[in-house]
Amino acid sequence: MREPAFWQQRASWLSRLLTPLGAVYGEIAAARMMRQGTVVGIPVICVGNYHTGGAGKTPTTLALVKLLRELGETPVVLSRGHGGKLRGPVKVEPGRHSAADVGDEPLMMARDVPVVIARDRVNGAALARSTGASVIVMDDGFQNPAIAKDLSLIVIDGNRGLGNGRIFPAGPLRAPLDRQIPRTDALVVIGDGIAATGVAALVHGRGGKVFTARLKPDATSVQALQDKRVLAFAGIGDPGRFFRTLRHAGVDVVVEKAFGDHHPYTAQEIDALVVQAGSAGLTLVTTEKDLVKLRGMPAAAEIVGFAVALEVEDKDGLRSLVRESINRAKAGIKR
Repeated sequence: MREPAFWQQRASWLSRLLTPLGAVYGEIAAARMMRQGTVVGIPVICVGNYHTGGAGKTPTTLALVKLLRELGETPVVLSRGHGGKLRGPVKVEPGRHSAADVGDEPLMMARDVPVVIARDRVNGAALARSTGASVIVMDDGFQNPAIAKDLSLIVIDGNRGLGNGRIFPAGPLRAPLDRQIPRTDALVVIGDGIAATGVAALVHGRGGKVFTARLKPDATSVQALQDKRVLAFAGIGDPGRFFRTLRHAGVDVVVEKAFGDHHPYTAQEIDALVVQAGSAGLTLVTTEKDLVKLRGMPAAAEIVGFAVALEVEDKDGLRSLVRESINRAKAGIKR
């Protein structure tokens, strides 16, 4: 799905027209969030968004996995498996599953951490626990009440913020903001923009933590594109963020091609990109999430995957918050 342009416009007749429907949707979503979740027997940390679309959940999840391992924990990621045909629960096996089976993000993350996908999150949590998890990291699911969460980290892009601030389908919000903020333990603002300043103030005002972070390109990826002119393409929630990251890393982006989030590329589309890039003397580059969807396509060998990692400014503060939440959760479970 490609985000409607009017979601980023403050004054839009279409947004105003859809606002009553958004109010109904928002009240249903808010009531659903208030339901009591199932305690699954091990700590659960949720990495989510207030809105639909991308903001950096996947790199945040992977950074959290790394932090948890530093604390001596054994994290397993639990995902709904958006875009995949399997309902689960199933443990993702990169050598056996495809993005069409389990979704692009779970397949990409499974290279670095055990990942379980499940439409039924309680059953998914049970499978994660049976594989030896000491902590579950939920990739998305902040608005889903099925599982009780011990820590909720919300990710927001500092450049995009919350768009027009309206509720779906009038805007990108999944539920009324005033119902979501009280359930937020910490906000992770990615990038140097100021679009999230107001939201950060609201979270801080209610006692939540606010962390700033940025996406740091992998040095090997940057080196592979040094002195090259590139055609960059991406099918993520915010392709523009990927193109900006490339340019900030010094990559000469000549052509941009944006596709909808979780776009299922066809061989014909990729072949056309290869021809276009070849005719202009450009190198093809895409995100790691997109690259896993191209496995098995002969043309994929000509495409460079650009890796990034999340760097949190106050890593010690985040580590303390995570450690305290885990210890508190484990103490409660033992009782």
